[in-house]
Amino acid sequence: MRVAIVTESFLPTINGVTNSVCKVLDHLSLRGHDAIVICPTAGAPKRYKGFRVHEVPTITYRQFPVGVPNTRVQRLLDDFAPDIVHVASPMFLGAEAIAAAKRRGIGTVAIFQTDVAGYTRRNNLAAMEGVAWQVIRWIHNGADLNLAPSSSSIADLQRARVGNLKLWGRGVDLESYHPRHRQTDTVARLRQRITNSPDEVVIGYVGRVAPEKQVERLAALRGIPNIKIVIVGDGPSMDSVKKALKGMPVHYAGKLSGKDLSYAYASFDVFVHTGTEETFGQTIQEAHAAGLPVVAPYAGGPIDLIGHGEDGYLFDPFSECDAHLRRCVEHLVANADARARMGEAGRRRVLDRSWESVCDELLGHYGDVITKRRGGEARERALSLTADDDALIESEQVLENGVG
Repeated sequence: MRVAIVTESFLPTINGVTNSVCKVLDHLSLRGHDAIVICPTAGAPKRYKGFRVHEVPTITYRQFPVGVPNTRVQRLLDDFAPDIVHVASPMFLGAEAIAAAKRRGIGTVAIFQTDVAGYTRRNNLAAMEGVAWQVIRWIHNGADLNLAPSSSSIADLQRARVGNLKLWGRGVDLESYHPRHRQTDTVARLRQRITNSPDEVVIGYVGRVAPEKQVERLAALRGIPNIKIVIVGDGPSMDSVKKALKGMPVHYAGKLSGKDLSYAYASFDVFVHTGTEETFGQTIQEAHAAGLPVVAPYAGGPIDLIGHGEDGYLFDPFSECDAHLRRCVEHLVANADARARMGEAGRRRVLDRSWESVCDELLGHYGDVITKRRGGEARERALSLTADDDALIESEQVLENGVG
């Protein structure tokens, strides 16, 4: 297949959208398909896995590059002649790509990944939430197929009257995130650096430190004995988080990636996710792959990823002062057997979610859209030929009647 991936975010910007796009490109290369990437201008590499990367005009909003509709998108699609257009987290750039593909009879698969409506609520733009959903509906209803990462996302999209929906989750690297790393000398030295004693229970968080992640919730753990909190990541809310957690036993590890991130997960005993606006929750899968019990809010993507009482706990995010979050963590801190049992269950939960299997599923969706598109075109040609035949028969009858 020839796949054009149009994404609102790409390297060097690191986030969930970029990560999933890179994993899809890795898989397309593995399976021998051809691809291009169209993305906002932000200093992206000229090639990724041998695939050409094309940057298009961009504006900057709150330090984030935003691609704007332009004729270059159409020219790039014409030059590449894809079989399918994959649109990642579509907004302005994605909308242009869907429209251009539609005009050319090319199938489109749109990936819903960013809670834009939640962003309007969080930034005191509640009056704009309805408008945000209207825009989302307009963009996604132009696509042949919309893939959402969780049942919660699908329910939100259905309420917004978005059609052509299917569930498509995310994969996880089962080798990079593995319980065996916990037994390495590297992780032993890491725990020595971040804890005051070998008996301390390490509570870990991984992700952006931003308003939507609500990392300040960790303040609910204040006073729990024998814990050390480790925050991996950085972002605009760091000052707010440090203020909320002042005086608590916290180690700020900063941004980590690759093996360093893998070892960080392996150094944790419990993983806590705090935000309620996740459309999926990739770090939850990574924590489970690393053999950790996970505590996360009963909201959004985590609902699908955690079996309450089996491989972690889903806390009520609306309880006063996050009392339920605290109780869930307290139980795991006090019970090493529960941590071990839930960690093993979490690992088993993700064993069928390798990126290879998830991306093969995506290729199946591509094929379905291509087949449906071609079937529709064949039907249109058949109807056109039938109409031409009917017109010919009618004209012959007129001639015969005229001669008679």
